[in-house]
Amino acid sequence: MAQVRLVKKRDFHHVSAGWNVFMNIIAGLFALICVFPFIFVVIISFTDEKVLARDGYRLIPAEWSLAAYQFVWQSGDTLLRAYGVTILVTVLGTIISLILMSLYAYAISRKSFRYRRFFSIFAILTMLFNGGMIPTYMVVSQLLGMKDTIWALILPLAMNAFYIMILRTFYSTSVPDAIIESARIDGAGEFYTFLKIVIPLSLPGLATIGLFSTLGYWNDWFNALLYIDNPNLVPLQSMLMRIESSIQFIQQNSANSSMSLAAMQSIPQDTSRMAMVVLATLPIIFAYPFFQRYFVQGLTVGAVKE
Repeated sequence: MAQVRLVKKRDFHHVSAGWNVFMNIIAGLFALICVFPFIFVVIISFTDEKVLARDGYRLIPAEWSLAAYQFVWQSGDTLLRAYGVTILVTVLGTIISLILMSLYAYAISRKSFRYRRFFSIFAILTMLFNGGMIPTYMVVSQLLGMKDTIWALILPLAMNAFYIMILRTFYSTSVPDAIIESARIDGAGEFYTFLKIVIPLSLPGLATIGLFSTLGYWNDWFNALLYIDNPNLVPLQSMLMRIESSIQFIQQNSANSSMSLAAMQSIPQDTSRMAMVVLATLPIIFAYPFFQRYFVQGLTVGAVKE
């Protein structure tokens, strides 16, 4: 009987090991499918423009070139300044967003808060209705006087009702009321309870919202288009969009001017677009490892029941 059990155990071990190998291969192929488009963009950005026009898109181009990056880096200090503005806006904006939204979500997640229903409906209404572009522009530029300031790139994106609802649900499901009540019995105030108890228990949810906010600030170009005229405050996405607009302008007018035609022939059109994608995407990729361990913790929240 013991030998039969031992044989079954070994067979199960072999089946389990084979299944794990199969699932790892499937996961690896899926990851490759997800990453491949970006890898292909990087390859195209290093392809010579003439070879690209002649041979089309290939994984291994016949000739490599740095002309696209040289064209983008011709702006020199302007590009570095745009990177600095974007990094500053992203860091400050993410911190301010997390502070505001986490406090708002914590308040409306507590059943003891008398006006939780009112402020919940107030947040949800902003998801359904808004004042429109013109009133928003008037409030930001005239009433608040933030035009041509760094705050015009930060404060309009600081609050997001959808993220608040996510955090509210996370607080309600992941922070037991018994812990809050125990802290109150021990004499802890609301802010002390929030900082010392709620925040450590809510790191996975805060990391998720923080990553969403980081991506929102990093990829934002529309607020710069509306509120920023000072070239020293132009963020990266807006500057790359202006470079793209300049290429399109030269391309559209190349038939009417021999000078524009000559200039157009020297511009790496397609490869420079891919280089812009790489320059705009590559830095934000390095933010993911800092949030990864909190995502793993978030997957295990609620896995163990009392």
